[in-house]
Amino acid sequence: MPAGDDPDSLMALCTVFCLKNLRRTMCYTGDQNKLCLRPDVFLPSEICDKLVNISVSGMICLCDVAKLFKLDLLFSLFCDPCSTRLTQLHLREDFVRDKDLEAIAKQDLIELHLTSCTSLSARSLRTLSCFRHSLVSLSLFGCTNVFFHRARVPLACGEDEDEDEEDQLPRHTLASDFTFQGFGRLRLLNVGGLAAEVDVETLLKPLPALTSLDLSAVHLPRPAFLAQWRDRLGSLVLYNVDLSEELIRTVVRLNHLRHLDISRESQRSSKFKMTRKILTAVVQGLGNLVSLDISGHIMLDNCTVPHFEEAMGRPSMEPCKSSIYPFQELKRPLQFLGLYNTTLCNVTHIPAYKVTGSKNEDQVLNAIEAYREYRPELAHRAINQLFDIARIQHCNQLLRALQLVIGALKCHKYDKSIQVTGSAALFYLTNTEYRNDQSVRLRREVIEVVLNGMEQYQEVTVQRNCCLTLCNFNIPEELEFQYHRVNMLLLKILEPARQDESIQRIAVHLCNALVCQVDNDHKEAVGKMGFVKTMLNLIQKKLQDRMCDQVMEFSWSALWNITDETPDNCQMFLNCSGMDLFLECLQEFPDKQELHRNMLGLLGNVAEVKALRPQLLTSQFITVFSNLLDSKADGIEVSYNACGVLSHIMYDGPEVWALGEPDRVQVMDKMWDAIQSWDVSSRRNINYRSFEPILRLLPQSISPVSQHWATWALYNLVSVYPNKYCPLLVKEGGIGLLEKVLELESSQRETKDMARCITTVSENCITSVLHGVDQLLAPVNRYSSPG
Repeated sequence: MPAGDDPDSLMALCTVFCLKNLRRTMCYTGDQNKLCLRPDVFLPSEICDKLVNISVSGMICLCDVAKLFKLDLLFSLFCDPCSTRLTQLHLREDFVRDKDLEAIAKQDLIELHLTSCTSLSARSLRTLSCFRHSLVSLSLFGCTNVFFHRARVPLACGEDEDEDEEDQLPRHTLASDFTFQGFGRLRLLNVGGLAAEVDVETLLKPLPALTSLDLSAVHLPRPAFLAQWRDRLGSLVLYNVDLSEELIRTVVRLNHLRHLDISRESQRSSKFKMTRKILTAVVQGLGNLVSLDISGHIMLDNCTVPHFEEAMGRPSMEPCKSSIYPFQELKRPLQFLGLYNTTLCNVTHIPAYKVTGSKNEDQVLNAIEAYREYRPELAHRAINQLFDIARIQHCNQLLRALQLVIGALKCHKYDKSIQVTGSAALFYLTNTEYRNDQSVRLRREVIEVVLNGMEQYQEVTVQRNCCLTLCNFNIPEELEFQYHRVNMLLLKILEPARQDESIQRIAVHLCNALVCQVDNDHKEAVGKMGFVKTMLNLIQKKLQDRMCDQVMEFSWSALWNITDETPDNCQMFLNCSGMDLFLECLQEFPDKQELHRNMLGLLGNVAEVKALRPQLLTSQFITVFSNLLDSKADGIEVSYNACGVLSHIMYDGPEVWALGEPDRVQVMDKMWDAIQSWDVSSRRNINYRSFEPILRLLPQSISPVSQHWATWALYNLVSVYPNKYCPLLVKEGGIGLLEKVLELESSQRETKDMARCITTVSENCITSVLHGVDQLLAPVNRYSSPG
């Protein structure tokens, strides 16, 4: 089974559906267009928690939700605990504001995790106090302004006060009046990133029952206060805390600790040396330890067993064989050991089931998993190492790697380093080498997170990586579930202000692929987004630079595809001065065969629209098309397409030909000569989805040369590609129309000969197919005859 093929739960599917269809499921529009919960709806905590957490987690595109309501209105739906129950909330980033928490102040929250919610101020501390009787777990990690009042700016005369204005102002004064007094049920607390101005000892003193405490990057001038939790604390995180001998002495007295994290981001930022003596004291003093993280520390050489003294044999987790001296004191292997950015991760015998480091793929993936939520600086490095593994070696844990990178990108939408390295890693993890091991669901997850990155982070490297990653997918099939969104993002990338050539080239290629082989409804929708105008702007810019490169050729190719059987898009092309650009390109780049083929293919689509043909019927355009009949560019393609344009124009009859020059008869003679010069066995660089525009030229006597061109086109295609085009011809009623060609007296002998050949080839092809089917369906004797 391909990796990641487990289906979404019914709860998850229903939650996403409800969020995208709030007014159809549980809400109505009240006064002042306010979204309100229906009075007959009661939502238990299992549903309410998921509705909020999924809407802000990145599992659903926020632009889908935004179409229905502003995000701040989401919280107002849960203001009444009689109809909604919230118990567990996990909110991230700066879009969460004070008034959002105030809206749910009456709820009995048990778990509230606020991560990097920098817009929160001391106003939210008052709201936190409302939850003091119910909160068991609280995280304020990275909420750098929550302990500060906002500065107030005097209002000008007659100016109204904006309730959101306070959120935009810088922090000003410390909120000295807040206390955790009364939070009697609180057991897990994370105040990582707490400002140095806050007295952490005074703040935490009213919480004697804590069992888990995270003080990441918190200034601890008097660490002895930690001893008050000596008999209760099971988890202590001191990431990026300046260690000292006094702090270590205090920590080793916390004999109930099962998880200790004294890691650092970087060795360069620490004066503290991790000695064998200190590490031994930690191991001996904390006998219940199952998880330890000492990543980022400078390790002195006396911590490790010399190579020649190491235990022989395969790597072992037995403490007695440990290559790290202090860990030989362990009673049992650790469940987790963080050794990232240390030399210890490279030793042979490590007594732990899960180790973070950079020695191998497993250690790197463990590092991403352990650090992706709260430590983007470490996750970024680990993802960069995974990038190298996928690029140079081979990733053996593909599902896990993809899920971890996707999770990191969702967690850190605005972190440039994560977005750059994560999108680059996705490019290599989704390429052809790994494709067969990935499920449809997993690849859709990748697409969604890539589009999120393109949407939320307008940075050149991120945009390039995301576009390149999309190129790893089957287009348009695998992108169809996000078709509108991906086209909008690509068109935004191609705005004239953007000058990055590589992104432009990739984006135009993707645009071209997206409008190739899709139905007309999709093409019309993309046309209304401004696709035609965007492509013509690119072409105009290239003309100004006198440069015919891939961007120029892909742009014309994309216009060829998007105008196929879509009259509205053909009209847009003409309205946006497309014909002027066509003439300029012909004049500026007379030898660019691929360019000429793409342009003439596009004009063939325009000529198929009867209402638009009068705009092509000018002396200038007809002369150009007539001259291109003699072109040998790209085999027969340019001549063939020019003849196709003229065939549709001729089909309108002599009465519409109001031109003095060139003469209609002379043009038709040139068309006959051109068709006669083509090799009917020519292999073609063209793909027909329908023969309808060609078939309409068959049963008519207005323009025999148009009929001849259409018949030649069909004969060429069914002769060279019978398996592909014979069934299409039969399906669209082409055989009956060819019989009418044979009946018409105006049909030329050569035309009738080709019509008979087409009918014969098609009949033989269909007969062959039916014979093969009969053989497949024939009964099989499964038993041998008796001897």
